[in-house]
Amino acid sequence: MKYTLIASLLFLASFAQAETTVTLEGVHNCCKGCTNGIVKSAAGIKDTTVTAEGKTVTITAKSQANAKKAVAAIMEAGYYGKPSDESAAPSASSSAKKLTDVTVTGAHLCCQKCVNAMTAAVKDVPGVTGYTIENKAKTFTVQGEFTESDLLASMNKAGFHGTVK
Repeated sequence: MKYTLIASLLFLASFAQAETTVTLEGVHNCCKGCTNGIVKSAAGIKDTTVTAEGKTVTITAKSQANAKKAVAAIMEAGYYGKPSDESAAPSASSSAKKLTDVTVTGAHLCCQKCVNAMTAAVKDVPGVTGYTIENKAKTFTVQGEFTESDLLASMNKAGFHGTVK
């Protein structure tokens, strides 16, 4: 009886998988549109759940690989947050080369609060002299003399992610 119980427990334990939880802190999430965008961005990733409350996003996945995919999907949707597990963060590369006129794509701008937060982030970048950031836009432009790394760092600090072109 004792051996049967142990064998049964070992058999059942082999089917149990540990879940991975990653939190993203500081994510821009000012309205229902943001919350929906965050949650829907990772909806297609198998065995993964995403919740967004305030500036915290919680990702629960059955594997580390799926958690990492969810983080990447959230960033691709235009949001950024500091991950609780650095190994879940996609590798970032940005340049210290001076730029003068760029287009930023992929940032989430669903409402005027998003636009205001992004405007404040871009204004904080040393050397920026102009920008065009509009509600629901898929891209925006930034003018001046600044580095890509400064621009992305300021956007990330405000909870946004985008690609500089």
